[in-house]
Order: sequence, then C-alpha cells, then structure tokens
Amino acid sequence: MYVRECFDYLNVNDSDDRVECLWVRIREQATKAGIMAAVCYRPPSQDKVADKVLYKQLGEVSQLLALVLMGDFNLPEVCWKYNRAERKQSRRLLECLERNFLTQLMGEPTGEGALLDLLFVNRE
Repeated sequence: MYVRECFDYLNVNDSDDRVECLWVRIREQATKAGIMAAVCYRPPSQDKVADKVLYKQLGEVSQLLALVLMGDFNLPEVCWKYNRAERKQSRRLLECLERNFLTQLMGEPTGEGALLDLLFVNRE
C-alpha cells in the first residue's frame, strides 16, 4: 500500500499475525475524520479461526469510519453478481460483508476467470 506524503495517516495494524492485512487510517486535515484503507491477502488454506479474526476486525472498523478494503480473498466460487456461495466458508464472508454494509465493486474476473482480487467499500 502506498500513501502520498500530503496525507496524514496512521498505521493501525492489529497484532494478530493469523490475518495478513495492512490497515491504514487516512485523516482529513479539516474534519479529523477520514477513511480506513486496508489491503488483505487471504490464503486459500486460511482456517476458520483466522477468518473470524478478520471478520471481527472488519466489524470494528466499518462501524467507525468509511472503509476501503482491497485484496486477494481466494474465494473463486463466490458469485458476486448475486452474492451467493455454496461453500460454508464463503457464505460466512458474505454474511460478514452484509452485516457491515460492505459492497464489492469489482466486476471483471481478475484471475483465471474468477474474481479473486476484490474491492469493498461501506460508503458511496
């Protein structure tokens, strides 16, 4: 992740090393508000415990700030057009996204015909 020098930012990484995410809060000078930007890599073999840690982080952050979340989530079987999945692990991610009002914006396949690299936001 790159952040321009003109932005006031704060690295707010969680110390839990089970989840590969870089969280950065970019603050607006005038309002002291800002957005949270995150880059994540979810390995295909990630276990349920690590998924729960990620979902907890998403829940905490998405309630406080505008969020831009991007990364490789390795869930090729998810139908993002209809927000459906057959695998339980993938359905848990979809439920987390819905609970936290996150919308997936990528529309074109990014890897071998599947949407693996995703972009989520919780505000327009």
